[in-house]
Amino acid sequence: MTDNTFERGDARRREVLGDSHVDRSDAGTTEFTEEFMAFITRYAWGDVWTRPGLEKKTRSLLNLAMLAALNRESEFKLHVKGALNNGATSEDIKEVLFQVSIYAGVPAALSAFQWAQDVMDGL
Repeated sequence: MTDNTFERGDARRREVLGDSHVDRSDAGTTEFTEEFMAFITRYAWGDVWTRPGLEKKTRSLLNLAMLAALNRESEFKLHVKGALNNGATSEDIKEVLFQVSIYAGVPAALSAFQWAQDVMDGL
């Protein structure tokens, strides 16, 4: 039996984030980071993102909530695009950020609202 977790992960990563982002990211991989990038592709994208239990849109919205709560601006912005690619609307993202404001704090949500607006303004 062939383990195609990496290939499955690369395909899902491209579906969510887009070929241009993945190609740029892969081009920036160095000898130091290549094992970590392969690890993320296999486990995050190939195992978790391809599980049948949640739709891609739901996974994206959960990511946004967690990334906002953790104050991870660059990953949050990347996943705003991914959420939109996965069928989320700006209204869906707004509702997630209201939830973040209650459970993770208004400052986290305030920053995330601005980051999301920055991304949507650039589309």
